[in-house]
Amino acid sequence: MKNIIGRKAGMTTVFTADGRAVPATVIVAGPCTVVQRKTVDSDGYEAVALGFGDVKESRLTKAMKGLFKGAGVEPKRHIREFRADIEGAEVGQTITVEAFEPGDLVDVVGTSKGHGFSGGIKRWNFVGGGRSHGSMIHRQPGSGGDTNAGHTVRGSHRPGHFGVDRVTHQNLEVIRADTERNVLLVRGPVPGARNGLVLVSAAVRPPKQPRNAAKAEK
Repeated sequence: MKNIIGRKAGMTTVFTADGRAVPATVIVAGPCTVVQRKTVDSDGYEAVALGFGDVKESRLTKAMKGLFKGAGVEPKRHIREFRADIEGAEVGQTITVEAFEPGDLVDVVGTSKGHGFSGGIKRWNFVGGGRSHGSMIHRQPGSGGDTNAGHTVRGSHRPGHFGVDRVTHQNLEVIRADTERNVLLVRGPVPGARNGLVLVSAAVRPPKQPRNAAKAEK
C-alpha cells in the first residue's frame, strides 16, 4: 500500500549515484495506522482511512472516540482517506515508508502558503501600468471588461484571497526511503509551508516513457 500521511520538514540537496546534485524535499512520513476500512456495501465506495500523529483522548469528540474505540487503535490527530492502491490494508495495520522504493513516482498533496488579500500583480502576475510620474495606475488592475453586464464576470482575475489552496504535485520521484527515521526524500518541491501536512500516494498518471529514457537515447 503506497499511501501515507506526513509532514514537510524542509528541503535539502542529495547527490545521486552518478554524481548529480538534485533538490529534494524531506517528508517525515508515518507511521500511520489504518483506522477504518470502507466498502461498497456499507459506505458506497472503497477506501481506507489512515490516522497520523498522536493526540490526547480528551481532545477528541465523542464521535471520534467511538471511532477509535470501535477500531481498537490509539487515537490519532489527523485522518485522511485514500481510495487507490488499498489492497490488503486491514484495520489496525501500521503503514510505514518501507512500501516506497527509490525511483517510485508519487503524487504529493499539500496546502499552499497563504498570502492574505493580494492584488492582481501578485496573485495573477498582472503587468501593471506605466512607471512614469503622473500615471497613477502603477499597480491597479485596470479594466474589468464589459460594463453592460452590471456585475463582475464569473472567473475573472481580480484581487482577493491568495493561497491556502489544495495543491497536488504529480509524478515526483522518490530518492530515498529511510525506514529507521520514517523519512521520505522526494525530488523537487512540495506544496505548503514547513511542518505542513502532506499526503503521499502512488502516481495516478505516470509518464508513458521514463524521464531519463530520452536522455539515454541521445
